[in-house]
Amino acid sequence: RDSAINAAEGEKQQVIKASEANKQQQINEAEGQAAAILTVADATAEGIRKIAEAIQSPGGYQAVQLRVAEQYINQFGNLAKEGNTLIVPAALSDVSSMIALAMNIIRPGANPEPPSTPSKG
Repeated sequence: RDSAINAAEGEKQQVIKASEANKQQQINEAEGQAAAILTVADATAEGIRKIAEAIQSPGGYQAVQLRVAEQYINQFGNLAKEGNTLIVPAALSDVSSMIALAMNIIRPGANPEPPSTPSKG
């Protein structure tokens, strides 16, 4: 009888230890993921700060205009590569208007208003 009790107690302890190990593994993985998220957030924030500084420097605004134009043309060109038929507003093909719109958002001293939502009723 004592041996059965000892065996049951041993199994119980084994289950408890396995559960604790699993719990600790999940905690470690969650902490690792949290640290990775914070690292990405910090790097993103630093990148945004550097871009903001670059825009304020001489020629920075023009450099951003060039970059926006390059990216817009690149992405617009990718649309055509897909082999799909797309119907897009005519304004999308007007590169200068789209660049002006984008630059208006980042213009120094600009405080763009969030889009208003239509009121109901």
